[in-house]
Amino acid sequence: MTTRHLYLARHGAADAFGELTGDGRRQAALLGERLAAVPVDAVWHSPLPRAVASAQELARHLPDVPVAEAAELIDHVPYVPAAAETPPARAGFFDGYDDAEAESGAKLAEALVARFANVPEPDTESTRPDTHEVLVTHAFQIAWLVRHALDAPPSRWLGLNSGNTALTVIQYRTGLPPAIVMFNDMSHLPADLRWTGFPAGGVRL
Repeated sequence: MTTRHLYLARHGAADAFGELTGDGRRQAALLGERLAAVPVDAVWHSPLPRAVASAQELARHLPDVPVAEAAELIDHVPYVPAAAETPPARAGFFDGYDDAEAESGAKLAEALVARFANVPEPDTESTRPDTHEVLVTHAFQIAWLVRHALDAPPSRWLGLNSGNTALTVIQYRTGLPPAIVMFNDMSHLPADLRWTGFPAGGVRL
């Protein structure tokens, strides 16, 4: 059986301009230390600066592992729910999204799933049937991949959030449905660097 292991991580904490902060670099470095025990084949990252810097920081702990950009990991709204699917508290969140933007986001979401949410073809030159890939991306993209793995309705991505550099692991296995092994785990972070990702006033764990 071939298994694809995806290690999903939101970028480290960033400032108002989207640049990684000192705390964000610490978070990414600690995630890299944790992943150093994993036989990582590749690190993929979003094109946005906060994700690029996070990937570079964690990759310091993964010598000789290739690091590359994946356009599908960029921050975007993967699905704009209809009014009946939108919780009242989120009603204004999608104001201003026109049909073209919604369609563009949906296409990116489809591309994300097509590229990463599957079992890759076995590599005949490899002695290891399994693959281990780290995706440094954004909260919405992690939510979308988790929602997809659970085969939940498209609008349910709204109910999932991830802390900065929290770890989510999904396994894709031949002939079996995807398995959520871990979600939003922050055990590699000290208390002062843990954050749920919710707006100010949320709970630090």
